[in-house]
Amino acid sequence: MNVPSRIILSRTDAIGDAVVTLSTAGWIKHHAPGTHVTVVARRYAIPVWEHCAHADRLLVLEELREAGEEGAIEVLRTSGAGAIVHVFPRREVARWAKRAGIPRRIGTGRRWWHWLTCNERPGFSRRWSPLHEAQLNIGLLEPFGLPAPASLGELVPHLGFRVPPPSEKVGALLRHGKKRLVVHPLLGSGVGWGLPNFASLMRLVDPGRWQVLVTGTASEAARYREALPLDLPHVTDTGGLLDLEEVIQLIGACDAFVSASTGPLHVAAAAGIRAIGLFSMRRPIFPSRWAPLGTDAHALVLDPGCAACAAGRACDCITRIPPGRVLGLLEPRT
Repeated sequence: MNVPSRIILSRTDAIGDAVVTLSTAGWIKHHAPGTHVTVVARRYAIPVWEHCAHADRLLVLEELREAGEEGAIEVLRTSGAGAIVHVFPRREVARWAKRAGIPRRIGTGRRWWHWLTCNERPGFSRRWSPLHEAQLNIGLLEPFGLPAPASLGELVPHLGFRVPPPSEKVGALLRHGKKRLVVHPLLGSGVGWGLPNFASLMRLVDPGRWQVLVTGTASEAARYREALPLDLPHVTDTGGLLDLEEVIQLIGACDAFVSASTGPLHVAAAAGIRAIGLFSMRRPIFPSRWAPLGTDAHALVLDPGCAACAAGRACDCITRIPPGRVLGLLEPRT
């Protein structure tokens, strides 16, 4: 292996992507324990990395931008990094890294600007790959001589996600003496399960055993409040009340989580609670690519052989996953 003592991982996109990349940092640390890992991330994903045991230093993309071109270059230059891995390709970061003189600059050869800014370019395509996003990330470490995991499950112990305790504010939302289920009914992009299905699930769970906590941004809450039975006595609506750090705390204090493919789903899986994801089989958003990673994570689809999804056509099969299947995972028969 040829692993530099200091490495920068640049993953500057969404929350779910950040969680999946925890295992990349963990894989480096597993095979080269003394490596110092710096992560470049967008500001809103920083709370995820703050709870990663494998991230030694965090750089906020927006702060680098605010420092200006020369300021950003100086930060990267003085990091002492022997390599930068562009897990999420971003042209400006690649340019800064080259001008900072980082010796090894690794990025996929599928991005044209990497031919101008990177000197090591593993060749693979994410879009049509059958591999999981976490496995594809590990592929970028190939220049270091790190082995590929034998299976996706081999990466789970290396997530390194430390669940924070709930604050007083979050703790006040929790009802003691009941199991707690978080439902996150909306998503920013992709294909959703549908509000009617979430409404049905909320009515199906046993109110004597479960507290259901609904999460979402203020704008999402404005959409779901007309469709969900929030007046049920076992339901607590937290929409618009919590920032990401508080959502992470809430998830860590609960027993189960249900959503389509969202960032909080990946947080729940990494936290080790029962994380149930609802998926379409359409590439590249199907479970093989984006299933949650965790010790109690589950990805449900209606039909693994859906012909419409396989052909890339618009398909509503995710909305036809019965709420009873989800309930069966929440309350398995003994």
